[in-house]
This record gives sequence, C-alpha cells and structure tokens, in this order.
Amino acid sequence: MLKMFPKTHITIAAVAGVMVTAAALMSPSSNVEAKRISYALDLEQGTLAVSELIEGSGASGGPLATLEPQSPAAVIPARGKITEPELQWQAFEIRSGDTLSTLFKKAGFNDRIMLSVIHGDGEAEKLQRLYAGETIRFATDSLGDLAAVELQRNRLETLKIQRTEDGFQGQTHLREPEARPAFAAGEIDGSLYLAAREAGLDDRLTMELAGIFGWDIDFVYDVRKGDRFEVLYEALYLDGERFGTGRILSARFVNQGEENVAILYTDSQGESDYYTPTGKSMRKAFLRTPINARISSPFNLQRRHPVLNVVRPHEGTDYAAPPGTPIKAAGSGRVRFAGWKGGYGRAVVLQHGDNITTLYAHMSRIGKGIKSGVKVKQGQTIGYVGSSGLATGPHLHYEFRVNGAPKNSRTVKLPDAKPIPASEMSRFKQVTGQRIAQFDRFRESNQRVALAGNE
Repeated sequence: MLKMFPKTHITIAAVAGVMVTAAALMSPSSNVEAKRISYALDLEQGTLAVSELIEGSGASGGPLATLEPQSPAAVIPARGKITEPELQWQAFEIRSGDTLSTLFKKAGFNDRIMLSVIHGDGEAEKLQRLYAGETIRFATDSLGDLAAVELQRNRLETLKIQRTEDGFQGQTHLREPEARPAFAAGEIDGSLYLAAREAGLDDRLTMELAGIFGWDIDFVYDVRKGDRFEVLYEALYLDGERFGTGRILSARFVNQGEENVAILYTDSQGESDYYTPTGKSMRKAFLRTPINARISSPFNLQRRHPVLNVVRPHEGTDYAAPPGTPIKAAGSGRVRFAGWKGGYGRAVVLQHGDNITTLYAHMSRIGKGIKSGVKVKQGQTIGYVGSSGLATGPHLHYEFRVNGAPKNSRTVKLPDAKPIPASEMSRFKQVTGQRIAQFDRFRESNQRVALAGNE
C-alpha cells in the first residue's frame, strides 16, 4: 500500500502527524481562549499549508473553532526556502556638509561596512559622489545587518546597491518619463526672456529657443518689439504629474517681419538637429558671436584707438563681459596660435579650413589643453574674458578674417552647416511633414482659445 505514494509524500505525512500530536498535548483547556494551528496536507502538490485555528469558550454552546487560512506566503513548499521577511528602511536627506561616513553612522553602520559597500561590484563606487538635496536610504534585515542602500539623485535616477552572496553590487536605475507635446506662443514687448516667461516657457527652453535661431538672429541687437514666437515642445510627466520639459520639436520666430521655422529631425543614424522645412540646417559653420555679451566697440576700420589715441582700424568687435566669462570657439578648427600676442595680450587664433581664421584676445587665461595644433569643436571653451595686453577693461576682442582680410563678424555671410543629404530627403519630408501638421494643429487650437478669451 505504501508503495502507492512517493517517498516525499510519506515524509510530509509523518511530519504532519508529529506536529498535530504535539499540538494536541500542549493545547489549553476549553475555558481558555487560544489559537491553534491547523495543517492541510496536499499529497498531489507536495505542500503543507499552515492555518490558525481560533478556539473560543465552549461554555457558550456555540461553535468551538473557526478556521482562518493564512496568506499564500504561509504555504511552505516541501522543498524550498521560506520567504524572507521585509526589509526595514530608514532615509536621510543629504545636506551641505554631509559625508558618506557620517550618513552611514547615522544609519548605525561603521566605516568598515561603508568601505565594503563602495568597494563592491558594478556601479557601487558611485555612492561616493553625493550632492545636497539627494536622498539616501538604508535597508536592514531581520538580524539588523545592512542589506541594501539606495541613493535617489532625482526623480528619474536612483543608484541601487544590494547585498549578494559575493558582496555588495550596485546598478543605476533610470526611469523614462512620458513626453507629451505642449504649445506656447508669445509676443516680445521688452525681451525674449520676459516674453517667454509670460508664455510659460522655463529658462532652459528659452535658452534652447535662442540657440536654435541664434545662428541668424542676434538676440541682443536684432530683436524688436512685436516680434513673435511659437514653440511646440515636450512636456515631461512622471506618475501622471508634470515635472519638467524636454526638447523643442518645432518652432517659429518672426523677427522684423521675417519668418524663421525650425524642425527637429533625427536621421537614420540617430543624429538629431534642427532644419528648415526644405532641409537646410539651422546651424551655421560659425557662431555669430562667441560670447553672450553687449558690444562695447563695433567693427570700424576708421576708429581712433582708446589707448594710443591714434586712428587705427578696429578690425574686430569688442564684447564687454565680467572677468572669467567663458569664450567659445566660433567654429570647429585647429589652434593656430595660443599664448601672448603683443597688444592682444593672451590670445588664441583658430584656423577654419583653408581661408578663414578667428582671433580671441585680452584673455585672463587660456582654456585647459588649448595649444598650437590642437583640434577644437564649435562651442568649446577656449579661454576666459580678461584685460591682458592693451585693454582699458575686461572684454573680448574678436576678429573674423577671410583670406587674411578682416570682416565684420556681425554682418559677414556665414557658411551653412551640411544640409539633409539627398539619400535622406525622402524620409526627412515624411517625418517633417507630420511634425508641421502637428505644429499647425496646436497653433490653430491656441488661436481659438485666445479668441475665445478675448470675447
């Protein structure tokens, strides 16, 4: 008869019998309310289910017991591990002056434990880089030992470190926000910054908008009252709550009656940039200005020199700015000269192709790694504003030369960056056509809302 059952089933039945007998011997009298344990043996599945038997006083004549099944976690497999209890967490907001050592001590752990964590595998060493405003959490197990550490850098990024059989192991977890299209429009009365704020754009989007059109429009001198802009951008949501903004998808800027339209396009290689609807790049091979500052002295070939008091051509443009302001390379190229250059003081000269050079003078210091022969990229910091050489105050002197002849950098026609290649044009038209249609729908909706609000 016993051969009909597997050995594991017979073993479980035997264990159950012993436990039931023990429970009967230790059970309280009928006058004492107590909890008893019931065991349900499943020979088919090979499991032992545990339940509590609640006994009441038998004097009432009512039912002596009701059976309350445990949660599924209480089902003990015949072969396997019992589910571990939940971890206990404690969190600390990182403040200025906090160190990793002090935070570990607050959580009840010494430096030895801290070192074992940061010397763990994966990205555990990143725990050493702490910033005020972040949140760090420590988890302990039932024995009080450290089981996990989590560093939440922001709502999207969390460094999670867990204890394993081989020590601590860390990994960065990134959450992907939901991007929804949003629209904003405004008219300039005083400045782009104020108009953008009134339209609901944050500072980052405003700077991005200026950067997109900044190749053709000087936002310090070219913007006029009555200029208009419209922007379709990404509003980012997390858990249904808006918390930030993403990229500008398309934009329109009317400057002194001239319309400029830019569309974000990602090519088949995954590279993204802004183009006109015809496929012309919004970028130029050169920045119009290498620094965001006011002009203190314009290009003038008949100017009287302020220090020497003689008529000497001013072959560049001066931009007044505080000492230490970063100076950007106007275009990609190679460093032709970097050092002291007579009346120019500390200066850098860049060679762009065969026939164009740019000069940046009166620096307080030259950028790190900037030396003769080094390649630089457009927008890379090559130095910092100063007043070295023949200068009356801190400013940048910037020259733009074509075949050695000085040109007014603010009016010279700048060469365009590469347009959409012919092989990509069919895909470009399809994608941008959809984006333009989306932009028009949002613009029309915004106009209807504005008209309804004026009625």
